Amino acid sequence: MTQGIVVGLDGTDQANAAAQWAADEAVLRGTGVRLVHVEETSPDVLLPFVAREPDEPWAEDLLARTAAGLRERHPDLSVTTRLLPSEPVASLVAAAEEGDLLVLGSRALGGTAGYLVGSVGMTVAGLVDRPVVLVRAPGTSPSQGPVVVGVDLRQPVDAVLGFAFEEAARRLARVQVVYAQQLPLYATLGPPMVPDIRPTVAPEIQRSLDDLLEPWRAKFPDLAATGRVAIGSAGQELVHAAGDAALVVVGRRTRRSALGAHIGSVAHAVLHHSHSPVALVPHD
Repeated sequence: MTQGIVVGLDGTDQANAAAQWAADEAVLRGTGVRLVHVEETSPDVLLPFVAREPDEPWAEDLLARTAAGLRERHPDLSVTTRLLPSEPVASLVAAAEEGDLLVLGSRALGGTAGYLVGSVGMTVAGLVDRPVVLVRAPGTSPSQGPVVVGVDLRQPVDAVLGFAFEEAARRLARVQVVYAQQLPLYATLGPPMVPDIRPTVAPEIQRSLDDLLEPWRAKFPDLAATGRVAIGSAGQELVHAAGDAALVVVGRRTRRSALGAHIGSVAHAVLHHSHSPVALVPHD
């Protein structure tokens, strides 16, 4: 039996925002929240190079205060807490596998600490076989808006679309599906005598996208779902579409490469530049 939604806490505003988002999501799902913290040295942003002993009381207080705040906000919500062993990646991955969803705090490009930006969060996001949601600090993420999902027509997308439509159904939100086609260089930068193939390529891809969405529209008839074909960079197009999104959904292949797990360039772009919560959904 899973523990519902697992949240990684590290004492930052972003992690606190992740806990609040997870609590709201748990209410929508009718499940509980487990708050976890990896036992390590206490964070000290002013003196980052000063060695410190593990501060278990600080961690326990962090978990207790966060849990109390969530229960005050949602009195009927089940909230549990757990201190994890001091190996961050292995501990967070193991904790995530006990839940349906892992939620972490997310910093903008240029951050240096915490579970997301840096090797720990990126590695965890690339290893977990559950969806992972990354949340920005309070006040930076739209609370309402569409669920935006990026798809690649050349890859399996059922898991990604299924997650996006289910999230939209919980929120009574519309679904905006984006497919970006990167054309060869000659298609846009060639001499004037080279024909522009964009007007002929886009309608054909649009038909394929509409065919892809047809069964999902039938399964969720109460949801408004639109598909948009963009010619250009998938990362840039998704970041642009995510401007007013309540949630952005991006697929992540579970296949491991020789260099280990990774989340892909499109997911990297969206994570670093979108202010909306971003869900990474694993697929084959």
